[in-house]
Amino acid sequence: MSEDKKVTIEVVDIQEAGTCNFGHKVGDKFSYPEDRGNICSAAFHVIYPYAMAIRMGASFPWEEESETVTICCPDYKNPVVFKITKE
Repeated sequence: MSEDKKVTIEVVDIQEAGTCNFGHKVGDKFSYPEDRGNICSAAFHVIYPYAMAIRMGASFPWEEESETVTICCPDYKNPVVFKITKE
């Protein structure tokens, strides 16, 4: 795997009460791997396998864009929705 392959992780929605306890807000963007420490660790636990898969060239058949995937963090009271895209 080439280390120059990066992904963008963007907060696109916060469901339920609409407040992230970590402080993420809709529109926040992060570059992986550089901004790894700025993402909630519980959310990153879910994000990591998808971010790595996209870096390796994976695509997800249920997504409209081939190099993008949308996932939620595990907070059931305020699920933060992240869009992960290859740069």
